[in-house]
Amino acid sequence: RVIEFDKDGVFVRSWGGKGSGPGQFSGVHGIQVSAAGDIYVADQGNKRIQVFDGAGKLKSEITGVGAPQALCISSGPHQYLYSSNSNAVNDIDSGGEIYKLELDGTVVGHFGRAGKLPKEFGTVNGIDCRGGSLFVGEIGNYRVQKLTLH
Repeated sequence: RVIEFDKDGVFVRSWGGKGSGPGQFSGVHGIQVSAAGDIYVADQGNKRIQVFDGAGKLKSEITGVGAPQALCISSGPHQYLYSSNSNAVNDIDSGGEIYKLELDGTVVGHFGRAGKLPKEFGTVNGIDCRGGSLFVGEIGNYRVQKLTLH
């Protein structure tokens, strides 16, 4: 589930629970908030990203981007959502891509694959996309890669 606290740590609300239905989760790994206040949740176990409004009401879900684990929303006037298709630690032959999406879920492109070479990824668990670079943290390869965004 998602739990919201205010700046002083006081509970505000929660939503979701375990499952595969709308608004339910199976392995939440990443969460990002857009400039408009929409909340993007990487629901890796259900192979989707769920999008909620600021009050926790489900707006949409994004599928077709593998098993998302790490998310990042870029800054600037035109925001993009970056999502990892994180392969399992014991399966370095599948997944591994990083997807670039419009905030409505339209795939703009993707790059990379599972592996250990530069621009290949091993179980991505963190992405930062501020400042014209993409930093990709990988627990499968014990490293962080820095890529330049175009």
